[in-house]
Amino acid sequence: MKKRYLVLLLVFLSLISLIIGVRDIKPMDMFALNEEQAETLWLVRFPRLISIIIAGVSMSICGLIMQQLTRNRFVSPTTAGTMDSARLGILVSLLLFTSASPIVKMLVAFAFALAGTFIFMKILERIKFKDTIFIPLVGLMFGNIISSITTFFAYRYDLIQNMSAWLQGNFAIIIKGRYELLYISIPILIIAYLFANRFTVAGMGEEFSVNLGLNYKKVVNIGLIIVALITSVVILTVGMIPFLGLIIPNLVTIYRGDNLRENLPYTALLGAIFVLFCDILGRLIIYPYEIPIGLTVGVIGSGIFLYLLLRRKSYGL
Repeated sequence: MKKRYLVLLLVFLSLISLIIGVRDIKPMDMFALNEEQAETLWLVRFPRLISIIIAGVSMSICGLIMQQLTRNRFVSPTTAGTMDSARLGILVSLLLFTSASPIVKMLVAFAFALAGTFIFMKILERIKFKDTIFIPLVGLMFGNIISSITTFFAYRYDLIQNMSAWLQGNFAIIIKGRYELLYISIPILIIAYLFANRFTVAGMGEEFSVNLGLNYKKVVNIGLIIVALITSVVILTVGMIPFLGLIIPNLVTIYRGDNLRENLPYTALLGAIFVLFCDILGRLIIYPYEIPIGLTVGVIGSGIFLYLLLRRKSYGL
């Protein structure tokens, strides 16, 4: 798995993404766009492509950080209750701050996502039977409890249809002016890269980290804040994209080992490629209509997840 091949594949899929759509734009038209084509490209296709890449990169790296900190290959924002907690936070912001700006909604979702992730980490500390499969199952149960609470209040205040439609991962709603919040993820990802070596050390356990002079709790808290903030931004802008932070880091780790700093670029590239591929597939299957990205990634991702579960002994997961 060489980096330059991944970059070339990402560029190739990006070009395909720009020309696919109801309004026809051929590759040669890129050099001489008419007014209608230019409007489609700059107001719809480019924002969609940028949001796909940022969301794919962000959620994949979130999964890598969580797996490193929890020392479990099957922990991610999907299986730790982080996404469900952010969803509850968005519901609360809709109920209490009906006319709030996206930034306020993001901060409320971030607070709930962070609280939910911290609760999951506290649950992990109390679990004695730390089996590879048992921990994510606990996370899924925890997430389902939060999801049930969200569904109850959404039904109680007649918001369930609004929540279901809004928070299902879908890049069809992305246009200029509706995706810029994703740019917040970029400086956060840079911080994640700067802390990569510390996350690697923290993943070896608290006692080992303290012996090396690392402030273990501070590093873990920084990692959880990064995960919660990025998850909130992506869910608020794009919607829920399941399994992404779970399968991509595992696929990279199988071939690249456990060095987090070295794995970050590969995880970022593969995450963007995977989401881009799923988005293109969803746009082609029932063309000119399209399948939401949450459904496409969910189906393909769940299949890969089952494969990883069945082969975990072979890969040492």
